[in-house]
Amino acid sequence: MMDETAWIDPITAASFRQIDQEIGPHPWQGIPYEIVRRAIHATADFELRDRFVFSPTAVEAGLAALRQQRPVVVDVRMVAAGIQAGLEAQGIPLYCALDWVEDPPAAGQTRTAQGMIQVARRYPEAVFVVGNAPTALLALVEEIRAERIRPSLVIGVPVGFVAVEEAKQALAQTDVPQIRVEGRKGGSPVAAAIVNALLLAARRDPIPN
Repeated sequence: MMDETAWIDPITAASFRQIDQEIGPHPWQGIPYEIVRRAIHATADFELRDRFVFSPTAVEAGLAALRQQRPVVVDVRMVAAGIQAGLEAQGIPLYCALDWVEDPPAAGQTRTAQGMIQVARRYPEAVFVVGNAPTALLALVEEIRAERIRPSLVIGVPVGFVAVEEAKQALAQTDVPQIRVEGRKGGSPVAAAIVNALLLAARRDPIPN
């Protein structure tokens, strides 16, 4: 497998080399390491090294879904902006939950949660990416539990304080392929970094090993 730095610009490659020097002991290898490194690069936060969780089939499932050009569904436009170019280059559809909100929103439901439910039922086997809104992740988990959707991969990395850890713990209790950042950390830059690392790996290694 070719080194990821052969596919990126010189400044980013230099940043990755510096991360390699500073990251210290870690369990990550191969594509999971590329994902963690890219998330650290996006945030300058080395604590992410110890907060990532990959389910056993997460990377393989995510790569397969991207190679099959399955839709990618995100919670907010900031995540969409960070991955749109890469998805378009590989012909992969992109949908944002906020574009699926009905007016007025349902009582007791956030706009991102309502939109996520609507788009998830339309594309039940998509790759779902939550980088900002824990309510959208909780809504996804409820759809999974009800067996209305079966995601190819869920990237659950919302950031903040209210319901963030609860949403990630709920995702952890499902059996869908998933990538999480435990605790309060995460965010749209982390979510975009994960998707972009997977996109690069899918383009670089188009045929599964």
